[in-house]
Amino acid sequence: MPLNIDWQQILLHWMNLAILTGGLYFLLFEPVKQFMRKRADHYQELDKLAEDKLAQAEQLKAGCQAKLDRADEEIHQERVKAQQAAQQAAQEQLAQAEEQARHIVAKAKAEAEQTKERAIRESQKEMRELAAKAAKKLAAKPGEDFFDQFLDLTEGGKTHEGR
Repeated sequence: MPLNIDWQQILLHWMNLAILTGGLYFLLFEPVKQFMRKRADHYQELDKLAEDKLAQAEQLKAGCQAKLDRADEEIHQERVKAQQAAQQAAQEQLAQAEEQARHIVAKAKAEAEQTKERAIRESQKEMRELAAKAAKKLAAKPGEDFFDQFLDLTEGGKTHEGR
């Protein structure tokens, strides 16, 4: 043996290394490999569950958004109906107010006409009474000018003889 190499020792070390490697492979590498596979499967399953839940959440969100859109549309329609009803009520009240105003104006015109007629009748009555008084006084003073006597009576007894 030149270099002091013992082939038997080298072969035993190689065999020892092979046994150690095989033992460690079965004792450590396989369990670690199985653990890593289970862990990857577990995370894939969690990822799939998360995707499913996300899809469900998206469906719920879409459903809720559709409901909100329908509710907004219903609110808009109700608002339009309420505005139309308020406008119609305002128109009806305006029409009633105009009708009342026409009645009030017609009543006021009728009352004014009655007042006017009453005033005309009273003034005619007073004129007749004045004319009757004037005629009595004229008849009572013979010899004077009738026109002067009438003027005297209407002006409160003032005489126009000094004109």
